[in-house]
Amino acid sequence: VDLFLFSGAKPAKPLRLLFVHHSSGGQLFADKGAENERANCILETHPNGGGLRKRLTGMGYEVHEASYGSEVGDKTDLFDWKPKFSQKMEKVLTVDENDRFLAAGKKHDVVLFKSCYPNNRFVTRGEGPGDPAGPELTVVNAKATLRALLDDFKKHPDTLFVYVTAPPNAPPGSERAFKVVLKKLTGKPTAAEAARERGQLARELNQWVVASDGWLKDYPLKNVAAFDYYDVLTGQGRSDLTLYPTGDGTDEHPSSEGNTKAAEAFPELLNRAVRRAGLSD
Repeated sequence: VDLFLFSGAKPAKPLRLLFVHHSSGGQLFADKGAENERANCILETHPNGGGLRKRLTGMGYEVHEASYGSEVGDKTDLFDWKPKFSQKMEKVLTVDENDRFLAAGKKHDVVLFKSCYPNNRFVTRGEGPGDPAGPELTVVNAKATLRALLDDFKKHPDTLFVYVTAPPNAPPGSERAFKVVLKKLTGKPTAAEAARERGQLARELNQWVVASDGWLKDYPLKNVAAFDYYDVLTGQGRSDLTLYPTGDGTDEHPSSEGNTKAAEAFPELLNRAVRRAGLSD
């Protein structure tokens, strides 16, 4: 929230870092190149690679990952984070890669965690305080589950937790004219209208995550930060849908160009957050 009061230079000492992610996170970390997978969604290279792992290791971070098929890395939807951090925090803090763990006595200084793009497919804004367990993907339920995480993070003031917002949805493909007409006649939204509404709801949530009067407004510690991956990939508000799709333009996995922009922006924010948390100097 007040990160710009701190230096964005690399930390003064090596720090151990874990990234819990699935496919888009693996591609963000990977270098650009032919697909070379070390483990499920832990990639050395990929055509959509952004090169973030190399940038972080070059700044002195010791990088670890957990992804699909492992106890810590499996289940990364919004409503999965609360049970994961509540019930498996010790394993989160000590995992090396997937189901392999660090040597006794070692733990992570920084934990990055990210959900994938389906978590921006909101069905409605919702009402009331929201339910941290969901399961309906509404904006109020998403806010409730993120707020609930802060109680778990508060118990570990010497670890920095960084929430990386989910990537945006892609524009829908062209819809046949007769379907558009039929939907208009029956009062249903067209694919383009539905995508626009989901994008507006996604913008609402992700702006709240990083706003000064949002997610962290009343959090008393300095060990939580957020990186708005969604905002980078939507051109900082030029769209509410991705500007960097892949495939035929409807695949939400960000392109190498989009991931590279995120990889360029992320380290400075992380370094500032590390200093704010008192982990660097």
